[in-house]
Amino acid sequence: MENANHNIPADKALLAAIDLGSNSFRLEIGKLDGGQIQRVEYIKEPVRQGGDLDEDRNLTPEAIERGVRCLARFGERLQGFDASHVRAVATQTLREANNRDVFLKLAKKALGFEVEVISGVEEARLIYQGVNRFLPQSDEKRLVIDIGGRSTEFILGQGFESKHTASLHVGSVAWSLKHFPNGEYTERAFDRAQIAAESIFETLGVNYNRKHWDIAYGASGTIAAVADVLMQYGRAPDMVTKEDLYWLREELLRARSVDRLRLLGLREDRKPVIAGGLSVLIAVFEFLHLDTLHVAKGALRHGLLYDMLAREDDMLDLRNASVRRLAKKFDTDQNHANTVADVALKLFEKISENINFAAGEQQVHARKLRWASQLHEIGSMISPIDAHMHGAYILENSDPQGFAQSELHCLSLLILGQRGKIKRLEADLSDKLFVVQLMCLRLAVILCHARNRPNLRGISLSTFDNIVTLSLPNHWPQKFPQSYYLLEEEKLAWQKTAWRLELSISL
Repeated sequence: MENANHNIPADKALLAAIDLGSNSFRLEIGKLDGGQIQRVEYIKEPVRQGGDLDEDRNLTPEAIERGVRCLARFGERLQGFDASHVRAVATQTLREANNRDVFLKLAKKALGFEVEVISGVEEARLIYQGVNRFLPQSDEKRLVIDIGGRSTEFILGQGFESKHTASLHVGSVAWSLKHFPNGEYTERAFDRAQIAAESIFETLGVNYNRKHWDIAYGASGTIAAVADVLMQYGRAPDMVTKEDLYWLREELLRARSVDRLRLLGLREDRKPVIAGGLSVLIAVFEFLHLDTLHVAKGALRHGLLYDMLAREDDMLDLRNASVRRLAKKFDTDQNHANTVADVALKLFEKISENINFAAGEQQVHARKLRWASQLHEIGSMISPIDAHMHGAYILENSDPQGFAQSELHCLSLLILGQRGKIKRLEADLSDKLFVVQLMCLRLAVILCHARNRPNLRGISLSTFDNIVTLSLPNHWPQKFPQSYYLLEEEKLAWQKTAWRLELSISL
């Protein structure tokens, strides 16, 4: 089993968070100091990918190129960083983009690190974590709102725990394109934009009304941009009022167009999307009957930095709790699941001796294998025969806290491929680490077929090129005939792929 505390960063270690937002890409580098993260460097670039989804919901070549160039610049700054100390996430634009996989491959090459696409619920959770790190510890019930380029997040929480989250497809870029397409400001356009946003907010129901929270905070994006402008005109710092918003709306109407707009404190990159963002923010105030919104300092990227620390301590990793909840919800046999996980991890540890992992990479893949093993029977409640298919479907269509969409997809493929024909598995079998994980899981399921803990003494697993060799003691075939028969069947299953499983009996 892996050492849970093996990779916890030491004091003075540098951590980096990259937020690929719909309007801007941001890089935050922090230094760990006594459990707190102090800013070392912050870079923001207005990439505006959210405005460049075509009618087929594909990122345009120009948007892809802008994003890749930005990430290449970020990547140069991050050379020498440990992979476990860097986390890059993409939000609503890439959630929507049908060609996101094309961009993600280019992004990884340019940045030098994986880019995860996270769900709206996960985005909201991370925003809340980031905001809370900059607020005094208290028992107050908090509502946090973040208006991004193509989505708006609502989070209810108390302390460091987010209790209810929602992500709606309303944002400054999307609303500017839809309701102010020519950059012209009219009463009618503002009214229509506000009404359209409120109609979507109504899907929140009563879950976010005033009785559920004590104080409301606004984070990052549009809210921070509006607050910067208001402060330049003598409004209270770190606070936005309804009166302020309607004053700002009048200023935009007086300008009549984005080309004529002159506002102190408004950055050039924010000008094209300020009307859409302002109309959404006014709709938030009207829908929630707000008079005042406090402007928070924390953001998604700060939540990422602190979440990285939690992930490196197995006891604090939220994903473990999510796996336990899923297993309990679908009434899995946890003793058996943990046995399969133990066996799979021991096999993975043996085969890892032949693989050159980057720093921290082995632990990352071992965790995924452990989670897949612990959840491999979640589909059994629906059908024991097709449990692997139902389990994969459950993971693809659930949203457990802490997981990126790419992680869930990987887990669902492992669960789907735990048995049956490998050739039918729509997975990239040129990915050696995925194949090794899949091999370890399938072998663990076979070795635990009698639902007992197998004796692994004398058993080893190794790989060379595209051949995986399972070495067994000479007495093994006679002592465990059913297990050996299943292993021979497994050997045949791999023959129809580019990989081979060989069984070696020691003399």
